[in-house]
Amino acid sequence: MRKKNKLSIMYFVVLLFAFTATYSCKPTDSVELYPILTTGEATLIAQNTTKSGGNITSDNGFEVTARGVCWSLNPNPTVNDSLTIDAAGTGAFISSIKNLLANTNYYVRAYATNKKGTGYGPQVTFKTLPTVLPEVTTTAITDINATTAISGGNITFNGGSTITARGICWSMTPNPTIANDKTLVGSATGVFISNLSNLQTGKTYYVKAYATNSAGTAYGSQISFTTLSTPIVTTLSISYKTTTIATSGSTVISDGGTLVTARGVCWSTTESPTISNDHTTDGNGIGTFSSSLSGLTMKATYYVRAYAINNLGVSYGNQVSFVHQPPTSVTDIDGNVYQTVTIGTQIWMASNLRVTHYRNGESITNLTTDTDWSSTTSGAWSDYSNLAANGIKYGHLYNWYAANDSRNIAPVGWHVPTDAEWSTLITYLGGESVAGGKLKEAGTLNWQTPNTAATNATGFTALPGGHRYGGGSFYNLGVYGNWWLIDANNTWFRNMNYNVSNVSRTGAIKGNGYSVRCLLD
Repeated sequence: MRKKNKLSIMYFVVLLFAFTATYSCKPTDSVELYPILTTGEATLIAQNTTKSGGNITSDNGFEVTARGVCWSLNPNPTVNDSLTIDAAGTGAFISSIKNLLANTNYYVRAYATNKKGTGYGPQVTFKTLPTVLPEVTTTAITDINATTAISGGNITFNGGSTITARGICWSMTPNPTIANDKTLVGSATGVFISNLSNLQTGKTYYVKAYATNSAGTAYGSQISFTTLSTPIVTTLSISYKTTTIATSGSTVISDGGTLVTARGVCWSTTESPTISNDHTTDGNGIGTFSSSLSGLTMKATYYVRAYAINNLGVSYGNQVSFVHQPPTSVTDIDGNVYQTVTIGTQIWMASNLRVTHYRNGESITNLTTDTDWSSTTSGAWSDYSNLAANGIKYGHLYNWYAANDSRNIAPVGWHVPTDAEWSTLITYLGGESVAGGKLKEAGTLNWQTPNTAATNATGFTALPGGHRYGGGSFYNLGVYGNWWLIDANNTWFRNMNYNVSNVSRTGAIKGNGYSVRCLLD
């Protein structure tokens, strides 16, 4: 009985061992329960990126909790290599693969994970594109100054490899490269800014952004600009107005890129005058302007330069020199030439006017009959006794309307003198009682005897041209010299007589005809 029980117990132990061994060898999970999927071909292959994906056709009864693609330089990549993580679930999906090396072979597989494990799609391979030059643009020039400016660029594509250098390059000749002046501002893609320095003032520069990778250096479009400078100005010719005044015309050709705030001319009796010397101020901006130099000394040599000022400083034009001497002659609109004479601070014509046109070219009416002369209230002229020979010798006789016409009978730069200007002349010569003798032509060739006290010491050479009354009659040729003057409140003329040495001032009617002697402005 005991032997039979022992055999039963041993048989139970053997059965228990066999059952336990069989149960413990059965796997917990099976690959048949992983998700089932395919891998999509690589598309849009570039130097550093591509796209792939997959299609999960079955989750094998368990929810897909993660999916994407994994890739490696070696075959059969797994989720332990580089990977994407896309939205969970079944069906097709696309993944963006980034940060690849250019010109390199890769292996890629789609993957999907459920609670039973991770399944992979078939392996596909692709090769990234070779490295090319970067893509870069040049940004606009800003903050332009005399020696500095700011530019920069934008690297929109690195060409498939790391940017090793970037910046801007510039030159005064087109198409600059990194062999010219350049900046170096980092090694990333995107927008950057660079400062151009040590530039020359008033020069045109050409600028390009650049970017360098393993394939070489690429350049952005070329932009040009001009640095600021002081203005550019020229000095023009000198002309004379009086014994103490001269005029100069000048031109500001360029403002240097910033507003000209002052301009004019400066002068001195030594070379290279500056605005520390005598100078004028004649407005601002660019263009041609006229200046009046004053306080000059007769027969002195002067040096003149135009100047212009902007916020960078002052520039000077070319130097012009002249000896300050008044003009020795003047020509009227008809081509008649008159010699000049300097008396004190004034410059006079040395003979009477004989022009027949106003300064604008319109005719002054020549009236010969007494009736026409007496009836006119417009500008008119005639020769004494209507003889042309008298007009040549003594000048024409003009009525007040002609002498005071706004169209002006005097040559450009000259005028019919005022009473005050006649008074200046007479005062300089010692007063009315003696001035006539110094102004009259000496001798009795043209003046009637005795031509008292006539010396013509001034060179004025006053001649007795007579006059024409308002009624038309002619009187006193060789006896009197009469000259219109301008006065705002009176109709006056100056008179010299054959038998006295004085100069008188007398009222007249506007229709009378008298001589005109012009004075330099």
